[in-house]
Amino acid sequence: MKSTLLKLLVALFTLSLVAAACGSDDDTADSGDSDALAEAEAALAAAEDAIEAAEAEAAEAQAAAEAAASAGEDTNPLAGTAVRITGPVRSPDEVAGLMGALDAFAEANDMTIFYVGSADWESEINVQIEAGTPPDISIFPQPGKLADFARDGFVVPLPDDVTAAVSENWSAGAMGFGNVDGTQYGVPDKTDLKSLVWFQPARFEANGYKVPTTLDELFGLAETMIADGNTPFCIGIESGTATGWAFTDWVEDMMLRRHSGETYDAWTTGELLFASDEVSGVMQEVLDVWNTPGMVYAQGGTIASTSFRDNGEPLVNGDCMMHRQASFFSAFFPDGTPVQDGSEGAIDVFQFPVGDIDPPIVLTAGTLVGAFNDRPEVMAVMEYFGSPEFANRRQAAQKEAKGGGDVLSGFNTANLNVDRSLWNPLEQSFLEIMANNDVRFDGSDLMPADVGAGSFWTEGTALVNGEKTVAEAAAAIDATWPE
Repeated sequence: MKSTLLKLLVALFTLSLVAAACGSDDDTADSGDSDALAEAEAALAAAEDAIEAAEAEAAEAQAAAEAAASAGEDTNPLAGTAVRITGPVRSPDEVAGLMGALDAFAEANDMTIFYVGSADWESEINVQIEAGTPPDISIFPQPGKLADFARDGFVVPLPDDVTAAVSENWSAGAMGFGNVDGTQYGVPDKTDLKSLVWFQPARFEANGYKVPTTLDELFGLAETMIADGNTPFCIGIESGTATGWAFTDWVEDMMLRRHSGETYDAWTTGELLFASDEVSGVMQEVLDVWNTPGMVYAQGGTIASTSFRDNGEPLVNGDCMMHRQASFFSAFFPDGTPVQDGSEGAIDVFQFPVGDIDPPIVLTAGTLVGAFNDRPEVMAVMEYFGSPEFANRRQAAQKEAKGGGDVLSGFNTANLNVDRSLWNPLEQSFLEIMANNDVRFDGSDLMPADVGAGSFWTEGTALVNGEKTVAEAAAAIDATWPE
């Protein structure tokens, strides 16, 4: 069954890559389109064959398990079952990590686990819900969207025993992001630290730059870099249907440095409008920084057309001096990029500097899994997602996919019981930062999906493109907040 599962996942992943290529803006030749279409059709056929084979194998195993149970033989209740999972995880290394952890559980229990990742997960999950064909489990990058689905009755609550088991591995705060109106629906599976700035210490030293500790120092350093002929920041906010979230991250981090945690909380819950002086002022400040001549290098030509993934290589190459991005960004540096070893090209990070609020509040994010079915095998996989075994296996597999050794995996977790020795010292430090500072979850992820995964992204992108003023964008976002 494992071999069939692997073939299925490889076929589906290949299909997703080919489909992405077919939709690329760079596809201009008719012959190229025809070749890509042929490849997509071949990949689709392979995926369909793999699905059919896996389902037949699962049915056969299920029949055997039922026969054994009827004969009074001991049998694994999960044997022969199948669980379908979807989510936004799709980069090769991340998929390898996720698949490695899921494969181990599937093999141990003689079951099949399907996973399909998509760049358009945000829209596709809505279509699946409307069509009545949701997956068994989906990976949610926004607690707000999970909460929307919970209140609409689409996702199912966790059984008490699953909640209790998962709670042994996560803090009450982490569990709270999957709790909706007092009922637990989500299981945390990944945690990212967002208040980070990536840089090359050797380039700083060569130019006489010091790591800034305040926002005034950060923006003063940026002006010095421009005067020296260096570009301070690499920035890109393109992310398929989720384009714009990298802009919202800057706004959220700046909100936590210009205003209190209580003000931030009022904003994410809708009590404080985007049109307020506090929020609109921060949005304008971010735009003013980005629009400063010489401030930004955008590999794709413009900030809005540059993928958030495409900032690692230019940072390594010296096209920019800094990149503000979350801990997961370590997965997007070129293979073999040295980290914290003192070499000329080594990468390191510093904490996004403190502003008007001291001590600083750091921004975090992550993913949760929610279930659309309450079958025993589905809940078994949900519980596994929240276990240290899942995190350890995913980390080991993702490190291996990136070459093994002491590499940065790009996968981080706030699971309390993981084997931290599996993580690179730099990534271990991320957990220390989160432990030593007050934290807030990504604001757009906490907001209702129509806002946090909708108008905030689209209106933010319009701002970056110069299509709207802050006042116009703020009013448009406020108008989408549910009554």
